[in-house]
Amino acid sequence: MENPVKGTHDIIGDEALLYTEIEERCKTVAALFGYQEIRTPILEHTPLFLRSVGESSDIVHKEMYTFDDKGGRSVTMRPEMTAGVMRSIVSNKLYAEADLPLKYFYLGPCFRYERPQAGRYRQFHQFGVECVGAPSAHLDAEVINLGYHCFSALRVPVKVKINSLGDEESRNNYRTALKEYFAKYIGQMCEDCKRRYEINPLRILDCKVPEDAEIVKGAPKLRDYLTDSAKHYLDQVLAVLESYNIQAEIDDNLVRGLDYYTGIVFEYHAEPMEGLADVGALGGGGHYAHLLKDVGGPDYEGVGMSLGLERLFHVFHHLNGDLPDSFGLDFYVMPMEPKYIGDCAVLVNQLRFNGMMVDMSYEPKSFKSQFKTANRKKAKFAIIIGEDEFKKGEFTVKNLSNQIQTKVRGEDIVNSLRTMLQEYYDSMEMKYFEEHGNE
Repeated sequence: MENPVKGTHDIIGDEALLYTEIEERCKTVAALFGYQEIRTPILEHTPLFLRSVGESSDIVHKEMYTFDDKGGRSVTMRPEMTAGVMRSIVSNKLYAEADLPLKYFYLGPCFRYERPQAGRYRQFHQFGVECVGAPSAHLDAEVINLGYHCFSALRVPVKVKINSLGDEESRNNYRTALKEYFAKYIGQMCEDCKRRYEINPLRILDCKVPEDAEIVKGAPKLRDYLTDSAKHYLDQVLAVLESYNIQAEIDDNLVRGLDYYTGIVFEYHAEPMEGLADVGALGGGGHYAHLLKDVGGPDYEGVGMSLGLERLFHVFHHLNGDLPDSFGLDFYVMPMEPKYIGDCAVLVNQLRFNGMMVDMSYEPKSFKSQFKTANRKKAKFAIIIGEDEFKKGEFTVKNLSNQIQTKVRGEDIVNSLRTMLQEYYDSMEMKYFEEHGNE
């Protein structure tokens, strides 16, 4: 028997429906903020990621799926999606054809060769947004707020951690201070830290090796090297977030894993939950000053964020449990005798074309068996069709949550079923607010 490739998994059944629910809520939030969808290829030319993500990052150094195609060209399966969006903006000259800032959201699979663990796979999925072309503390705050709204829409409580990598002067001064500090320790640190020391010492702050992390604790703090303008910009972003009732926590060691970030960087971390171990950051992002220019476009600044859907699913499922009944079918049609299967199929087709989620049994089954199927499919109602129903020109509709049966005339079937569905959803919404209030 063939198993999935290590680090990949099949998303099927209720899990797939929950993923869809997460994705749709995030896409709805992005649309509310005025962002349009963009879809870029999974395969990109390898130099795109070398220029954008940066050779000092673990992604480029250790995790990319890179190979030569049959034409001898080096291509890479995207390890993240921001670089592809920038490339698309340049390739399609979107910066010349659309009003600034450009606002896009994306959704799709990415690929990194790393050790699989809970909520982390080698093929994983990201939802994210990019806002390019009009640098502003308000837009940085808007992107942070958009991500925060996505978690709110999913009712996942998170805290926002934020830091500033500063402007170019701040970073240059800080790199010098870091190299001076780590010079006396670097010989005993891991090989990754030795490489980062030469290319980009800021990456050392993200080291997860316990012995090196202890050394990192004594390193100079970036905030002590920020210029006045960089400090002012961070204060502006924090003030805007506070006006949105988002209390961001400053994290001095937050640097993110991508070299293109400059200025503001941030992450979303799930609040502690009973029965759920810390899953790390559920998403994050930051400001980038020269990324578009680095891939061949104009020197426009931007800001973006992305959410990891696998980790988000893990938390969302922990909070919500199994798939709620409202995710299932609207109606399950049950022919009581084989001779009625054809008529039932016509009814099912009619209801589907009127926007209802409907299925039926296409083979002879017992009454009991069909009800079991309806419950497994989480149908809200069963429509029973037998000899009595055909003689009287009416259908029996059974509410599977309260077992109440209603007779519906055949000529009124579509409107009657729509009314039943609306009453069902109204009662579910009322029940929800009675239990949860305005949390």
